[in-house]
Order: sequence, then structure tokens, then C-alpha cells
Amino acid sequence: MANITVPTASVTSNPLADELRTARTVRPCVVVIFGATGDLTKRKLVPSLMGLAKDGLLPPGFAVVGFARRAWTDESFRAELADGVRQFGRPDTSSQFDAMADAFSFHQSDFGETAGYVALKQKLEQIDRQRGTAGNRIFYLATPPSAYSSILQNLATTGLSVEKDGKFARVIVEKPFGRDIATAVALNDQVRAAFHERQVFRIDHYLGKETVQNILALRFANGIFEPLWNEKFVDHVQITVAESIGVGSRGGYFEESGIIRDMIQNHLMQVLTLVAMEPPTSLTADAVRDEKVKVLQAIRSFRPEEVDEATVRAQYTRGSFGGEEVKGYRDEEGVAAESTTETYAAVRLHVNNWRWARTPFVLRSGKRLPRRVTEVAIHFKQPPHLLFEGGKPLLPNVLLLRIQPDEGVALRFGAKVPGPDVRIRDVRMDFRYGTAFGGETADAYERLLLDSMLGDGTLFARADEVEEAWRIVDSIVAGWKQSAQRPDEYVAGTWGPERAEQLLLTGRAWRKP
Repeated sequence: MANITVPTASVTSNPLADELRTARTVRPCVVVIFGATGDLTKRKLVPSLMGLAKDGLLPPGFAVVGFARRAWTDESFRAELADGVRQFGRPDTSSQFDAMADAFSFHQSDFGETAGYVALKQKLEQIDRQRGTAGNRIFYLATPPSAYSSILQNLATTGLSVEKDGKFARVIVEKPFGRDIATAVALNDQVRAAFHERQVFRIDHYLGKETVQNILALRFANGIFEPLWNEKFVDHVQITVAESIGVGSRGGYFEESGIIRDMIQNHLMQVLTLVAMEPPTSLTADAVRDEKVKVLQAIRSFRPEEVDEATVRAQYTRGSFGGEEVKGYRDEEGVAAESTTETYAAVRLHVNNWRWARTPFVLRSGKRLPRRVTEVAIHFKQPPHLLFEGGKPLLPNVLLLRIQPDEGVALRFGAKVPGPDVRIRDVRMDFRYGTAFGGETADAYERLLLDSMLGDGTLFARADEVEEAWRIVDSIVAGWKQSAQRPDEYVAGTWGPERAEQLLLTGRAWRKP
């Protein structure tokens, strides 16, 4: 297929930094990271904060307090973080960390020990005086979900969750947001007992990726696409999150979650809502999230007898990958020999509203697929009368939104091949963020951490979003439990089981990126 490349713009600055520096200002604040000795802090959170610092997006009054059980000192904490910034941060951010290392301090306490929170409150008041952080707090729960209850309860008991005198207090909650609707509701109740919903930021890093955010811009800033964005012109929509890796050392965790809980309930459902939502009245957080919730509400729960026809689940088996022999899922460490946990799932959903009636949305995600890729493919309907190629069907026009890797947008359409005969060939217009705007796009955590400091919840999941997504997924899991059909199998390094093609119905096929 031929490529038509969109001309690139000459941009040397960071567009994220330029936009936000001129539009919004972060107020002074302290970020308290619970579970600060874990990998998330070292690999993602602090390197992302240093990226923001490099772009001039952190306020002068800023500090980070790590809260964990280990007997670390400020010095050992800073040394660990410096190593993380060197390994995982953007180029030239190590010097940024060195320049502001004294803004990072460590607080040792058990998550369930109220006295530790009383001491934390005193420490934060001292930091306010020393660093000018103005009493504003962000609490980041980078811990296993089992610790959330103790942390939230103690934040409420000590008054740290209370906003007063114009000072903000916010909490960032990492996924998973429960493992079914019952636990999600319980978690939301725990969070609401300590914080108001406007103070809560449920973080899904997929929503921080540029292409995910660009879905709104593509649809609502361009008159060319939105008139076609409905069942009259769109044949179906494919949303894919593929991973080339297996479960590795996470077999025990994966046995409890499966791919439908690990990926589809959160990442894919969030992307689906942005693709299918109605135009919001504004770009405020609640206006956008109201429309996302309406999409999920328009997807009805499955009856048990419908699940086998509308979904496919499978496990990878031993195969060759990257020139090496790899294990099958049931041979992985921590996986039961008779496991029925799915490492691949595909689901056909229908958004039952005026815009999308009769247009299926097919979602798939899996481990040990041929490559790591996340994309949305909008497949348009064929023209009503085929004039070319003797009336033979041509490939449909496809608008492709690449979320990772190589973030960008591509449009596939037919063009005449030069020469005396009328022959049609597929070509592609291709836009890539890296070449169009210069350099790499900002890390998703940079955008989301910045938005949490700005108090902008647009890219964070709201409680009712989480519960509606679980309602749909729970109905699928319930159907699988009642089904007599075991998961299908697929060889590691292939695009999943053959039966998955049936979900697309006649005349359609999965893309193989």
C-alpha cells in the first residue's frame, strides 16, 4: 500500500508545556506518595514530575513526601529516586532532580497507624512554612488496593482530606478500581467517606496518551469527520490493545484478573467512550464525563446465554516468539494446570442509541500476540454502487488512530494507479506526532499528574463510569462461569483464536497491524 506523508511542522518546544504555561498555572502544593518505595514511584511518578519541572510547569512552592513502611532516610529516598530519574526519566532531567533534591523527603509509618498520619500532618505544616506550599495537598495511593481503606480512613480521621480556607486536598487512586461491581461500589464508598467526588482523581494512564486525547480534537475540531461519525457511514469499529509479552512473574495476579479485568474493563472501555460519545456542551470535566457515562449506559448487560455468541476468550499455548520457544500460559509460574483464565478476550458490543444503532464495536486484547500495539480502527461502509474493478468489492476506507507505539492518525482510501487502465489501489495519508511536532510526546503520567495539580478531572474516571463499566464486564464474566465451553487456544505469536473472526460477522476481518 502506498503512503502519502503529511508535511511536518517545524516545532522545537514542547507543545504540552507551551499550551499549559500560557493557559493554566499550578498552585503551590505537596504531593504525598503512599507506597513510595515501590516501582511506580521510581519508574513513573518522580521521572514524570522531573519532566514537568524541566518544562517549567511545576510551581516554585513544591515538595514531595514519600510515605512507606521501610526504614529509609531522606538521603536513601533521594538516592533511589535519583537512580530512577537517570534510568527512566527524559534526557537531561537528572540535573533537574539534583537541583531540587531537597524538595523530596521521606516519612516512615505503617499505613494503618494513625499516629503516623498525625506526624505527617505536622511535617506537612512544616514544609508549608519552609517551602511555601500554601497548605495544598495531593495524596497519591501508589499501594496495593488492600491498603486503600486504612489510608483513606486515616486521612479522614486526621483531617488531612478536608479542604478549607481555599486550600485544596485531592486523592489520586490507581487502578484496579475494584475487581467487580460490588468491590468497585465498596471502594467508591470508602473514597467518598473521606473525599468529595470533585477531590478524587482515578488515574488510568491510557487517558494521558496524546492520541487518546486527540480523539476529541479529531472529532470536534474538524468539520470533515463528525458528520460521518455515525451508523449511516461507519460499518464497525475495532479497538485493539495487543501485548507481545506473556504474564511472566505475574501469573498469580493474572489468575485473579484475566485480560478482561486487567485491560478491557478500564483501558478499552475508556477509549470506547471517547470514540462513541456525543459532543459535550463544553470541555469541562463533568461535561465530558457525563457524555462518556451515557455511552456505557447505552450498552446493555449480557444475558448468560448471549455471552458465547458475542465474546471469545482464549489462552496462549507454547510457541515460537522472536526466534525463541516460549511457554504456554498454563506452564507459567503461579498458573493453575487446569486454569480457565483468559489471556485473550474479544467482545462485540452495541451502543444502543440513535447515533450508533446497528454499528458493532469490537474490542480485543491479549498477551503473546505478534506485536505490542494499541489502536482504534474506524471502518467505513462501502459506497452504494461499485464503479471500479468490474464491480469487485474494494477494501473499505479506514481511519486509524494509533495510540502506541508511533502515536498518530492514518486514513486509508482508494486512488487511481497511473496508466491507461482504471485501476484502484489503496493509499494512506499518515500523520505522526513525533515527526509533525518534533521530539517525543510527553509521558502520559506527566499530563495526568499536571492535571491533578490543576484540579482538572477530564482525563480521570468518575465513580459512575467505573461502576457502569464493571456492570458490563460482570455480565460477561457471569456468562463465562455458566458456559460449558472452555477457553479457546492460540499459539503464542499469533493474532488469537480463529473463532474470534466470527465476532466481526460476515464480510469483515480483524486488522493485523
